[in-house]
Amino acid sequence: MRLSDLRGRSVAVWGAGREGRAAVIAIAAHGPAELVAVDDSANFLTLPWEGPLAEAAPLVTGEEGFERLAAAEVVVRSPGVPQTHPWLVELRRRGTTITQGTALWMADHAARTVGVTGSKGKSTTSSLISHLLNAMDRPNVFGGNIGVPTLDLPEAELYVLELSSYQCSDLTDSPRVAVVTALFPEHLDAHGGEQEYYRDKLNLLEYGPHTVVVNGADPRLAAELGERAVIRAGTADSVNVAAGSDGAPWFHLVDRPLFPRAVLPLVGRHNEGNLCVALAVLDALGVDIVGRRDTLAVAVAEFQGLAHRLTEIVDPSGLTFVDDTLATSPYAAMHAIDAYDGRPLTVIVGGNDRGVDYTPLREHLAERELTVIGIPDSGPRIIETLSGLPKVRTELVDDLTAAVHLARQVTPPGGVVLLSPAAPSYGRFRNFEHRSEVFAEAIQTTTPTHP
Repeated sequence: MRLSDLRGRSVAVWGAGREGRAAVIAIAAHGPAELVAVDDSANFLTLPWEGPLAEAAPLVTGEEGFERLAAAEVVVRSPGVPQTHPWLVELRRRGTTITQGTALWMADHAARTVGVTGSKGKSTTSSLISHLLNAMDRPNVFGGNIGVPTLDLPEAELYVLELSSYQCSDLTDSPRVAVVTALFPEHLDAHGGEQEYYRDKLNLLEYGPHTVVVNGADPRLAAELGERAVIRAGTADSVNVAAGSDGAPWFHLVDRPLFPRAVLPLVGRHNEGNLCVALAVLDALGVDIVGRRDTLAVAVAEFQGLAHRLTEIVDPSGLTFVDDTLATSPYAAMHAIDAYDGRPLTVIVGGNDRGVDYTPLREHLAERELTVIGIPDSGPRIIETLSGLPKVRTELVDDLTAAVHLARQVTPPGGVVLLSPAAPSYGRFRNFEHRSEVFAEAIQTTTPTHP
């Protein structure tokens, strides 16, 4: 379904955040017979609905919202509306046509789009792809889940999008290049279960993409894809990291050297994998990554890591504080912990408790020596899961500021204090940016204990 298909039809936009606002403006321009906006979660954080938005569509809140959704021919839901929402379940039972702004946009732009999803790494990988394409004289527009809503994007010859599982779930067109970086259980409360989450995530691949590039080192992704023909980055048949002639690790295209691993400023093996995927995408798009490897090396060296993703904060105490607040699952936290292997480490965990199984984190830390500090709401349950591990010291505190204060006391000089919560921010914080702000403020206001 395209935006133009909404002309003369009754349409309800569900959600009043940035995606819903973009949808109202875009749909209004195509002449629907009726257009209404519905917000069933309005609260004190909700932005005013006024000006051009109010002129284009009245905003309905509360229980009346379902009646307006049910009366519409087409419901355009925001990504934040979970698959398990009772209203959505009932609308699907009634056979209501349901789509999203990203699906409407993709119907007109799929042939010019690189779409990136994954349980981890999609933000960094999509940013790398966009950055490197620009360096290779392939200008592109970057947006999606990480930035500008798709319906607000300007016209361009090439797009690079980061796509969440929620955005992927309603697609009926696949991008020209579909990319999957990782797959592990995440957002299960919103999707209805593990297999439902995988189904929604991998819906990105279901409508004939020209090329599929995946992280070939991810075992669960390999199991879900089976024998499907894909480019498996990170393996010997694609872009990979292997010893160069100097004995140091180098990035290669199959067996042709590109540049040393040391060029990439991002820490962690998972970021090596992200760059392998990004380079494999450039290769699939016809970029001569071997012939232009020197230019690529400069661009890789200049890449700035994403804020809130293993962002290091200098501290006069000699400790390294690391903001990894975007790590909202145990698997993401495990990658972050691995990035600082070999250094004294204190990890701050906890956030909104969605009932996630933290057993994989326990298994990952079985032979590790570190301190883990839990904060509400899920912190106590995480700490309980880790109890009994011989080399893991565990502590519980009341909030993030107290966690930073304790971390200063227990982390040896030269060590790392890592905020990698393994849980979302909402509940105690407005969003992940707010959690980062509180972390940074706590670092500034607590007294250093190491000279």
